[in-house]
Amino acid sequence: MTREKIVLAYSGGLDTSVAVQWLKEKHSADIVTVTVDVGQGDDMAAIERKAKATGAVKHYSIDAKREFIEDYVFPSIKANALYEGSIHSAQRLGDLS
Repeated sequence: MTREKIVLAYSGGLDTSVAVQWLKEKHSADIVTVTVDVGQGDDMAAIERKAKATGAVKHYSIDAKREFIEDYVFPSIKANALYEGSIHSAQRLGDLS
């Protein structure tokens, strides 16, 4: 019988790194991690190494920069959208840290 698999959106930070081991132990499952690159400047190779070091059986890095820009940033700029009523949303969308 194959083990259950859980897919975790993984940032490489403390919370998601602890979650890998916790989910693995709590559910007796294999953990697969996924990181989406929207241009935030993270070292994807380092994140993958960390995911595997914390117990993930597989890691996927998804390059979604083009989709993020075309589907979210450009429409936000065109709509002159504001974040919290005063900050231009394109500025906020680019601040992913």
